[in-house]
Amino acid sequence: MVDTDTDIVPLDRLKRRGDFLRVARGAKWATPGLVLQAAPRPAAAAPASPAARVGFTVSRKVGGSVERNRARRRLREAARLVMPAHARPAIDYVLIGRHTTLSRPWSQLVHDLETALSRIRIDETAR
Repeated sequence: MVDTDTDIVPLDRLKRRGDFLRVARGAKWATPGLVLQAAPRPAAAAPASPAARVGFTVSRKVGGSVERNRARRRLREAARLVMPAHARPAIDYVLIGRHTTLSRPWSQLVHDLETALSRIRIDETAR
């Protein structure tokens, strides 16, 4: 349920491969620290919950498992801080880690996510 007093959107997680592939066909916005993909949740699959869903992925190009896990943890924490206030309800998001996700200063990584969320254009008629 959306908190109307502060416009905070609850977050759920994307876990199924099919959801990641569907979001990959949606809108994208790249920043130096991450890539944000977004797509509206299909009307048939949209539950009554207005929560935004978010998934995280970091490829082996970023590094070994230690580096990938560190990048994923940084993305999860940035999403935890930023997305409840900036994400739109019933939209699925995927955050893709880049090599610079590891070395980017924390404040800039958070700013990258805020920028991507404000600039990405999601075609909600494609449900």
